[in-house]
Amino acid sequence: GDSIITVQLTEEDKVEDDVVFYLVFTGSTVQHCTSTRKIKAGSLETISPGHDCCETVKVALCASREGHPVLVVAEDSFQFVQDEAYDAAQFLATCAGNQQALNFTRFLDRSRPPAADVDFLDEKVALAFRHLKLPAEWNVLGADQSLTENIPRETLMHFAVRLGLLRLTWFLLQQPGGRGALSIHNNEGATPVSLALERGYQKLHQLLTEEDAREPDSWSTLSHTVHSGDYSVKHHRGLDVYMLTAEA
Repeated sequence: GDSIITVQLTEEDKVEDDVVFYLVFTGSTVQHCTSTRKIKAGSLETISPGHDCCETVKVALCASREGHPVLVVAEDSFQFVQDEAYDAAQFLATCAGNQQALNFTRFLDRSRPPAADVDFLDEKVALAFRHLKLPAEWNVLGADQSLTENIPRETLMHFAVRLGLLRLTWFLLQQPGGRGALSIHNNEGATPVSLALERGYQKLHQLLTEEDAREPDSWSTLSHTVHSGDYSVKHHRGLDVYMLTAEA
């Protein structure tokens, strides 16, 4: 989800300015309707929805004009695929509380990827996490809530801070157990907060310690979503397009 889609109209589809175009994505259990914006004559732009599963869906380009019925201009198929960012987010989500898996992720720290790669990883994995269907009981600290804060252990928050993943850290902070993870020491005696300080991640340290810290700039911060029952409406402020998602 959240990639830019460009629609190229044919000559016969280029109609009056008062015609509004929509894309409708119909999946097995979820349907999305996105508005579009005209970027130049014959070209439209919108944002791809974050879907609930990997499948091929039907997508229809519809045209609407006041006082006239909605017309289906064109239809095609659109495939949602599972990429590396989704795999990584899913792996990390299942790692919560799993010490063997979390210790395994520490090998990434030894390779120290370049800053540009870290920023790309941060953006993609944080976005993928937002589209995951996490269980209602999911917790940053794992399923075993009987563990006390005094038991040294590795957490997802340690992982995100160690690599300097600002956006993923912010996402985890908003989840159950996110704030609690900040005071947990690992086997080396480090908390996520002390790790950020030790590594010189100033922005990350502010994010963890300041009460009024704002969400880091990212593609997702350009979006605002309102949920209501089985429906949600998302406004992408950067492109000024709206997306209505409904569960069938």
